[in-house]
Amino acid sequence: MDRPAISDYGFLSDCRSGALVGRDGSVDWWCPDRFDSPAVLGRLLDDAAGSWRLAPVAPSRVERAYLADTLVLRTVHHTPEGSVAVTDALAAEPGARGHQLGLNSPAVLVRVVEGLTGRVPMRLDLTPRPEYGLLTPYLRELPDGGVRAEAGPVALVLRGGVPLRADHDRVRADFAVSAGQRIGFDLAYASVYRGEPARLDPVAALADTVLAWQAFRATHHYRGRHAGLVRHSATVLQGLTYARSGAAAAALTTSLPERLGGDRNYDYRYSWLRDFAMTLHALWVAACPDETSRLFAWAARSIGRLGSAPVPVLFGLEGERELAEHDYAQLRGFAGSRPVRVGNDAWRQRQLDVPGELVSAVWRLRDQLGERLDPEVREMVVGLTEQVAATWRLPDRGMWELRDDERHHLSSKALCWVTMDLAVRLAPRLGRGADPARWAAVRDEIRATVLERGWNERVGAYTGAFGSDELDASVLYLPVVRFLPATDPRMRATVAAVQRQLGAPGGLVRRWAGDPGGFLLCSFWLTQCLALAGERTGAEAVFAGAVGHANDVGLLAEQVDPVTGAQLGNFPQALSHIGLVNAAWRLTEPGAD
Repeated sequence: MDRPAISDYGFLSDCRSGALVGRDGSVDWWCPDRFDSPAVLGRLLDDAAGSWRLAPVAPSRVERAYLADTLVLRTVHHTPEGSVAVTDALAAEPGARGHQLGLNSPAVLVRVVEGLTGRVPMRLDLTPRPEYGLLTPYLRELPDGGVRAEAGPVALVLRGGVPLRADHDRVRADFAVSAGQRIGFDLAYASVYRGEPARLDPVAALADTVLAWQAFRATHHYRGRHAGLVRHSATVLQGLTYARSGAAAAALTTSLPERLGGDRNYDYRYSWLRDFAMTLHALWVAACPDETSRLFAWAARSIGRLGSAPVPVLFGLEGERELAEHDYAQLRGFAGSRPVRVGNDAWRQRQLDVPGELVSAVWRLRDQLGERLDPEVREMVVGLTEQVAATWRLPDRGMWELRDDERHHLSSKALCWVTMDLAVRLAPRLGRGADPARWAAVRDEIRATVLERGWNERVGAYTGAFGSDELDASVLYLPVVRFLPATDPRMRATVAAVQRQLGAPGGLVRRWAGDPGGFLLCSFWLTQCLALAGERTGAEAVFAGAVGHANDVGLLAEQVDPVTGAQLGNFPQALSHIGLVNAAWRLTEPGAD
C-alpha cells in the first residue's frame, strides 16, 4: 500500500483529542485520552504502529468534504460495483451544545457506512497498537458481537452492525452495503483502571455530533473578507483546542518532517505562549469571545507567579511545565524521517519575545478584563514588564527555536518593545507596581537599538539578528506588531528583499535561505505587510497563493515544498490557520489593530 501524503489526511476532533483519516479510509493517528497522550493508532509514523481501515475492497475514486460547520468528514467512494459514503467523527458527549463541546467527550471514534448506489463489497481492518506501537493487545470477542482489546493501561472496544472477527492481532470484517443501507461502527477508549469504554449508538452519536458542532459555530459571526475560509479555519482552531483547560495545541501531530527524510521533526502537541497570543487574536477576529477568555485564563494559570527565571515557552495542555523530549527509536518515522520525538525541549529555551505576546493578549482583552485588572493579571503584567526591562539586552533562541547558538534576534527585540509600549499604555490599570516613566525610557532605548543595529546597509534590509547578513522572514512581523509602519522606507526595502530572496511561487516565503519549504505563517505575514503598505492587489495575490496550498478539505500544514507543492511539517498546523484568519482580517480592515 502506498504511503499517504500529509495532505491526504482529514482531521477529526472532539476537543479532547483528534484523529487523522486518509483518503484510503484508514485512520492512521489517534491519541484518544488527549492530544498529547500516547497513540493507539499510529500508522502515520510507522506501518506497524496501528490503524483502522474501513473502505471498499475494490479501488475507488474518492470525493470528500466536511459536513457544514463541523469536523465531521464524509468520504464518498465510487467503485465499479457502486458508490458508498463513509462518515467519520470523534463523538461529542450526547446532548453537548455550544461551549459544552469537548468538556466531557467520551473518546469514541464513530464511522457510519451508507450505501448510495449498487452493492459495494467493504472491508474493515483494525490493528490497535497502544503506546505508539510498543504494545500488541490481547483481543477478546464479546457476547454482544463486539471485540475488546487490552494492553498496558489501554482498553478499546469495537462494535458494529456486522459480524466482527478477532484474529491474533487484528479485527476484521468483510461485508457488502446496498443502496439505502446504513451500518455504524464505534471504537471506544478507556483507561483500564479508570472505567469502561463508553457505549454509543454510532448512527445516533454521529447525528448528535453534527448538531453539537453546528450549534457551536452558530454562536460565532464573522463578516469580513474570505468569510468561508475564516469560518473553516476557526473551526479547525477550535478542533485543536483542549476544551477542559482552554489550551490550544500547536498541531495534532508529532514528528511530521520539515523535509522528507530529514531530522527536524518535533512534537507540536503542546501549547506555546507565542501561539496563544496569535490564537487569541484570530479567535477575536472570528468572533469567538468566550474562547479568548478561556484561553487567557489557561495562560495565566499555567504561568503562575513569576520569579526571576525566563517565562516558559510552552506548556502541556493542562499547564504542565516539564516536557522532556525523548526519541522513539522503534518508529521509522513518516517517510523514513527520524527521529520520532515525544516531548519538546524548547521548554528549556530563553525566548525573549514571549512576554510581548502575553502583554499584547492583555491589551487585546482590556475591555473584557475591565478598567481595573484583577490582582493576578496586574502582577503578571508588571512582572513580565520588569523581566523584559532587565533582560532585553540578552541573546535568545528566537521564534524559530533553533537549537544552536543564541543570537540577538530582531523579532525578539521588537516584541520586547511591544511589552514595554503596551505596559506604558496599561499603566493606569496596573496599580502601584506600574512605573510608566521608567518603562517608557526602556521602550525608547529598545527601539533605537533595533533601528540602529538591526539595519544592514550591505543587505539593504533589516536582517534576522544584529550583525547578521542573513535575511529572515521573521522581520515581516515588525509591521504586524506595529513596531514599524509598513510604509517606512527601510521596512518597504526589507519586505521587497524578502520577496526577492526568500519568496517562491504560489505565495510561499521561506524563513531563511536554505529553508526546505515555504513557511505558511510567513506568507500570511507578507499579506499583512502588503495590505498595511496599501498594496492591496499584491496582498490578495499572496493570500490566494498561500490558501491555494490547502488540501481538498481546507487543511494546512506548517510548510509547503516550493518544488512539488507537498505539505510538510505537523498537521493540521494552528499557526497556518491563525495566519489565514489574521491576514483575512487585515485585508478587510487594513488599519485595524
